[in-house]
Amino acid sequence: MIPAPRQSSTKISLPALGLILACALLAFILGVVTWRNLDREERLMENFLRKEGLTLIRAFEAGARTTMMMGPQADTLETLVRETAQEETVAYILIVDENGNVTAAGSRPDTMQSMPVGQVLSDGAPVTRLTRDEPGNSVFEVAKEFNPVAGDASDRRMRGRWQQWCTMGGMGNGPACRQAIFVGLYTREFEAARQEDIKQSLILGAVLLLFGAGGFYFLFLAQESRVARHTLENMELYTRNVIESMPAGLITLDEQGRITSLNEKAREIFGHPGEAFEGKPLENLAGEGRCDIAPMIREGREFLDKPMVCRTPGGDSIPVAVSASRLRDREGAPLGRVLIFRDMREIRAMEEALERSRRLAALGRMAAGIAHEIRNPLGTLRGFAQFFLRRNEEDAAAREYADLMVGEVDRLNRTVSALLQFARPREPEFSSVEMRELLQRTARLLEDEMTAHQIAFLLDLPAVPIVFRADPDLLTQVLINLLQNALAASETKGEIRLGGAAGEEGVRLWVQDAGKGMDAEERERMFDPFFTTRREGTGLGLVVVQQIIEQHRGRVEVVSAPGRGTRIEVILPHGEDHGKT
Repeated sequence: MIPAPRQSSTKISLPALGLILACALLAFILGVVTWRNLDREERLMENFLRKEGLTLIRAFEAGARTTMMMGPQADTLETLVRETAQEETVAYILIVDENGNVTAAGSRPDTMQSMPVGQVLSDGAPVTRLTRDEPGNSVFEVAKEFNPVAGDASDRRMRGRWQQWCTMGGMGNGPACRQAIFVGLYTREFEAARQEDIKQSLILGAVLLLFGAGGFYFLFLAQESRVARHTLENMELYTRNVIESMPAGLITLDEQGRITSLNEKAREIFGHPGEAFEGKPLENLAGEGRCDIAPMIREGREFLDKPMVCRTPGGDSIPVAVSASRLRDREGAPLGRVLIFRDMREIRAMEEALERSRRLAALGRMAAGIAHEIRNPLGTLRGFAQFFLRRNEEDAAAREYADLMVGEVDRLNRTVSALLQFARPREPEFSSVEMRELLQRTARLLEDEMTAHQIAFLLDLPAVPIVFRADPDLLTQVLINLLQNALAASETKGEIRLGGAAGEEGVRLWVQDAGKGMDAEERERMFDPFFTTRREGTGLGLVVVQQIIEQHRGRVEVVSAPGRGTRIEVILPHGEDHGKT
């Protein structure tokens, strides 16, 4: 099953977290800077308007002093107040006595409430506040005591005139000489500047928001692209692993018949590294009599499991079943071809083993019937031969013939016994077997025969005890048969080794000789019944060996070459129940 693509992770990635933090930091900085700018502008506005208001107040005080020096002309100051209040930046100007009576006024709305006169006169220092007039405009009010002669303590004459002026009603309302002046100044320009700053801050905030949204969008696209790329890489890796793990060889071709890819099994079948042939025509890989499939591909034929024999560069023949089909894209346009090579060696070996088993079963049934028919006459013939041997003790020729008859009858009896073992094998009786005891007991049974043939008989015993489950009598028979074959293949003063060990695959027993060895044909037929290269052999010894090992669920491996001796290994699987059926 093809793995489904992984879902996007719900966790915030590091780039997204970094972008969030950066946007939050920029928003915080923008807010702080905006707030500080507005606060600074408000302070600057207050300072500027306070100075401007005080400047106007000082101008009115100077005008009042000028009026006092020229004589009692109250309307001069009032005129100055009215004219100054006509300025666009001036909301109103009021001069109020300590009793709350207005002595001079300029453009003051009725709804505007000034600060209490008592508070202004009691504070001594200038007092400021921010109010709003009727149209909703902000007004910055500056108030202080109106005293044209303040700070002029050395001029008693001016103070006297100020008292006289107040008493004479120069300020318009009788003897109250303590006056407060209120100057209201519009803040439109400053408010407009503040609104512009706020507008700029909002624009910057919108830009920041757009930048953040764009950043998140591009991060989302990048994340989706990364997930898609990762999914494609996983799919490519998964597909490559599936193709490389296929038990069949796979070759893809383009429309021009050039090799675009081939998997490990195909490289094994053709005995070449795949990289050397990618981009090359198929003839370079399968031509030169190795596996001539190129003509069929050029004809555009599609076929399924066509039997064929391919040869590796080393000359080995590999039976294969070849299938060819077209590759097409989503629109159905041809892209090339795909070839599948199934290695049929194991299937052929299984078929041969099955055929051999079938023949052996039929041969076994026939051998069992023949053996029973032959064994009884053999017993009678042996008895007659021994009878004549006793009757003709003085006749040397008759005695020799009688001995020969007994020996031949015994040989025929051994052949018949082997036939019976082959036809009706005994079921194994499993018990615990210690490897060193098995090897030593087998060696004792044949050491005299080895000595008689002047063969060096060597034992390769395991260093530690190895106990496994098997039928000790049947294994002894296996080792004896193998040793007798090794003895027959060895020359005088040769060497035979018998040994065993425990490995990863299981328990291993081996017999190795330095005799004449076997060629490929002999190795292929060595387990066939009645096949033998010895004049006195029956051709059943190795058949019985294979039969017993198969009953133990093991296998036999053979390594041999002409003139280089033979090594036969018996491998029995691990586990106490390996031989149970």
